[in-house]
This record gives sequence, C-alpha cells and structure tokens, in this order.
Amino acid sequence: MKTIISKVILLALLCLLSVDCGMAKDYHVASPNKNLTLTIETDKRTIHVTSYYKEKPLFAINDLGISIKGYDDKDLRTVVASKQSTSKQTMLTGSYGRPVSLDSYSKLVLRLKDNLLLEFRVSDKAWAYRFIGRNDKEIEVEKESFCMQPLTDFIAHVQQTGGFVTSYEEKYLHEDAAEWMAKNKMATTPMLLSLSDGSNISVLMAETDVLDYPRMFYKCDKVDGKLCVTGVFPKATLRWNDYGDRGMKITQEADYIAMTNGNRTFPWRYFVIGSPKEIAGQNVAEQLAAPCALKDVSWVHPGKVMWEWWSGNIPYGPDVKFHAGCNTDTYKYYIDFAAKNGIEYILMDEGWAKQTTDPFVPNDNLNLQEVINYGKSKGVGVFLWLTWQCVEHHFDLFKRFRDMGVAGVKIDFMDHSDQWMVNFYERVVKAAADCHLMVDMHGSFTPSGLEYKYPNLLSYEGVLGLEQMGGCKPSNTIFLPFIRNAVGPMDFTPGAMTNMQPDCYASTRPNSASMGTRCFNMAQYVVFKSRLQMLADNPVNYYNNEECARYIMSVPVEWDESIVLDAEVGKYVVVARRKGNRWFVGGMRAGDDNPMSYTLNLGFLTKGRSYKMTLFSDGVNASRQAMDYVKEQQSVSNDSKITLTMVRNGGFVALIE
Repeated sequence: MKTIISKVILLALLCLLSVDCGMAKDYHVASPNKNLTLTIETDKRTIHVTSYYKEKPLFAINDLGISIKGYDDKDLRTVVASKQSTSKQTMLTGSYGRPVSLDSYSKLVLRLKDNLLLEFRVSDKAWAYRFIGRNDKEIEVEKESFCMQPLTDFIAHVQQTGGFVTSYEEKYLHEDAAEWMAKNKMATTPMLLSLSDGSNISVLMAETDVLDYPRMFYKCDKVDGKLCVTGVFPKATLRWNDYGDRGMKITQEADYIAMTNGNRTFPWRYFVIGSPKEIAGQNVAEQLAAPCALKDVSWVHPGKVMWEWWSGNIPYGPDVKFHAGCNTDTYKYYIDFAAKNGIEYILMDEGWAKQTTDPFVPNDNLNLQEVINYGKSKGVGVFLWLTWQCVEHHFDLFKRFRDMGVAGVKIDFMDHSDQWMVNFYERVVKAAADCHLMVDMHGSFTPSGLEYKYPNLLSYEGVLGLEQMGGCKPSNTIFLPFIRNAVGPMDFTPGAMTNMQPDCYASTRPNSASMGTRCFNMAQYVVFKSRLQMLADNPVNYYNNEECARYIMSVPVEWDESIVLDAEVGKYVVVARRKGNRWFVGGMRAGDDNPMSYTLNLGFLTKGRSYKMTLFSDGVNASRQAMDYVKEQQSVSNDSKITLTMVRNGGFVALIE
C-alpha cells in the first residue's frame, strides 16, 4: 500500500512539472522582496547555482549533485522537468507547541532522471536546497557534491578540526580562504562568511533535517584552479569497538557515506544572508524542520538546572554540615536549593554511578531512588549523566529510569557524526520519548533538526562553553550568537559568579571562574538560547551574590517574542526577549580596552504604557575587576533611550516590567 501511495504522489507531482526534455536551461528564483536571487544553470553534466544579494554575486555552487551507486552521475544531474511556485507567509504550530512564522518564499522544483528531485526555496532571509528521492529500494549514497566558490572577498569564521572525530568545541578561527586552505584542515558545520567590502553582510552556511545521513564538513581546496569550499562527509561505519569507557574505535568503514531508503528527503543545505542582526535573529532551521513525531508534548518541560560538576560537587557554607560529594546528602542539598529558588531540575553528572559502564548501580554513598523521590516531593526533577557507550549497551535503561521517576538524561562523548551516530541520536530521543524522558546531548555535534522532530531533545553542547574554563574566552564566545547558537539550542553552561578579565584569569575546580565581567556572564541567560539552561556555579556563590543570582534565576528558557536590537559580528550583540508582560534585555561585547558607549532604545515597548526597569551594568572598575557592577532602577517607556557603558569583555542586563 505504501508503495502504491508513493507512486501516486510522485505521478501527481510529475503532472505539475513542466517538461524540459533534458535540454540545457537557466532558471531564476527570487525572494519575495527581490533581495536574494538565484540563477541555476543546467546541462546534461552539471548543475551550477549562483547566489546574488541585491544583484551582487556572492558565491557559486558548482557541480551540485548527489552520487548513488548503480546510477549514472550525469543522469542524476539531468533536468527533465521543472515547476516554480510561491508560498505566502503563514503561522503554524511549531514542534514546541508555540506559534511559528513561516516566511514567504519562492520555490523551484527540478525533476532529474531516475526519480530524483532537487528543491530550492528562496525567502527574504535565506535560501535552501535539498534532494528528494522517489525510489522504493535501498540505495548507497557514495558522495554528495558541494563546491562553493566565493565570488567576492570573505573572511571565514570556522571551527577547524583535524578529522571527523570532534566534539565541535574548537575555537573559531578567522581567516581568508587562502590561509584556511594552507592548513589543509576541515571545518565543522555551521560556518560564517563575512564580506570584506565593509557592507556588514555575512553568510551563515548550515544544514538541518539531517536524518539517517552523515553531517557535512567543509574543506578549502583549489578546484579547476579556483579556491572553493568543498563538502566532505565521514564514510558509513560498518564495525566499531569500544575505546575505553566512552569512545569508539572504527574498525571497518564502507565505501559510501550512507545506505538509506531511496524514498526520502535528504538534508537541507541553507544559507542565511544579511546583517548580523538578521543572522542572529532568524529561525530558518525551525522553518525547514521535519514535522514533530510526537502526538503529545505536554510532558516536555524545559527549564533551568542546578549543575554540580563545574564547582566540583562541593557545596559549602554554614548550612552544609555533611561531607560533600556524589552522595545522597549533597544531592538533597542541591534539590533544596533548587526548590527554594524555583529551579526545575538538578543534574547528577559523572560520579553518581559506581561505574560509568553500568547505569543501574549507584556508587556506595548514594541512594538514587531516595534522591529522586525527595526531588519529587520538592517539585524538582533529576537528570542523570551517562556516556553514549553506556546507553548503547543498555538501551533498556529508559524504561528503568521512567519507572524510577527520572526526568531526563544527559548523554556525553559521542564525538562522531557519521550515519551510524546520527541514527544513534534519533534512536536515543525516540526511546526516551516513549518513556517520557527529556534529553541533553553533550560531547555532541551541533543541532541538525532532530530537536524539532523530537522536542524532548532540549539542548546540545557542540560548543566551546564555560566548562572549558581558561579556554572559554570572550573573544570566542561573542561569535556564538552568529554561528553556533544561530542554528539551534546551545548548552553553554553559564552562571559563573567568580568573574575575571582574560589577562588575570586563574582558576581550577572546585574554585571555578569565568572570563568576562559579571554583566557579560549574566547577559548569557538572555542572549543564548537553550531549552535546558544550566546554573553552573556553587550554591554558596549564588547566596553570596543574591541580587545577580535572583536575576538569572528569573530568566525564562522559552520566549513569546525575541528581537535582536543591535549586533556586529565578533564585536557585540544586544537582544530583547519577552515572556508574558516582562521583557529581558541582554548585551555582550568583547574587544579592546576602550569602553563602548551604547544607547539602549526601548522603542520595542508598548506605546502609552509605563514600565519599571531594573538594570545591571558594568561598574567603573569592571575592566580590571570583572565582578564590579552597578544595579539601578528607573521608570521607562516606549520613547526612553538609556545610555550605558560596556567595558572590555563587558555587558549589561535589564528586566523591564
């Protein structure tokens, strides 16, 4: 029956396509506002796409195609019919159960030989393409051709890696194509290209809806004598062995990148083109996402989490009268702190289990069931940390954890992104969803759309975050809103109350510290998006910094409205987000020793209403003593303009209600 339905759908689609008879032909697709345009040139050997912004050619993709074993590459690049259409802006209910605006777009579908389609969508913010297979048998995808040739000068902001084994935590390098190519290194997805012509325009290159398929990496090479960014993929894994208690040693690879059902959609490759504000504020990945696979998401509850690992799992102070560690008393203490401060969850990280390879036996000092029950009595859920390898060898743990009352799991150290590992992610979140468990992926690749299909996947790491201590510098962190966090939720693990400037940084667990001013760190709760937002510091530091702690504890993890007010890639970003009738504003900047004067325009507030604003901003000495800040309150309205100063690696936050 499924085969018959597929053939009927295909026949209906073919009837809508105009026949092009395999002749060479050019196609033109423009966004509704005409700012983004594509020219697609085809002949019997290649498909060539040129991308324009306001009539300026930015880049070309040469020899766009996919290679499948047993099929002629030329046939899979030969256009036999086409169909163009438009779609108006609509509102839909997103995977998270909230309204999502689907931008207007122009669409071109090319029918290629051998039941393969190539779809393009062009909106005012971005354009995207994907292949669609309509073949009822299993296929071996040998490669996917992607060769992006810049047609103007760019600076590439990239995470370079020595191979396919990576946790996507490398710092960003900022290089032109020639510098990158000379290193002969790969880069992860996503990647940002900034035009060098002073236009303040950038291109975010990313992918989404990556299911049963490997993640794409980039390399910079010369192709036909021209510098090109080429797409490369890990081969499919056929056999692997455990490497320690959390690693994978691949012992046999296939000669293809994916073996998959031929009747499917392939990943979207998309390009957001615009100003830094537009790139940081878009939601293209969500608009292109696969439909939600869960009929009921009412049990999925995003929230904030008390995290004990960063501060060494050693709470202290006058109210701590027990030996701290991975034990029952300590976790009960964290639960009490969370309950007192409206924090939804605690996370029990590495050390709660007797062995990392066994998810069912707690260490000798921990009564796990007692802790879970105690949390329930206080309205606080428990997340448990696991290695991916432990999960793979004990897939029955989801049912066991459900019966115990566990709220969710944090799964770590995947560090691979081939087809097998991509499928592991989906197997995990599906099994977790069947048992009403939420998931946080650590040691992971960057978001690739699975979080929309399975909204119980609340966040991913895949970022050089706060747990990297001295490696987490503001000069790198300031790029995250434009690259990593621009493609999906990000578990950066913020919340440090001990703050230092980079030139005087010194810290180690359990006395952990962060770089940047106090306000730079507080602003991360507003600027960074995650549906599972950590509070990484020691409870005693929150008690000792109560007014700052109160602010970050009040910041929601889901929003009704978000506006990027101002931004410059690698320099600063200012974001306003609304939940109900309260606005939260956060600003962050990195840079030199010179203070930055900034005027916060409150024109986004409702006209005719008066508001109270509580503002935290950098203190006069924050450029040297990073914990210096000033708190003030004032009445504001829609026409208010607030002048403030951000010092080096500084920031500000505000609550407007």
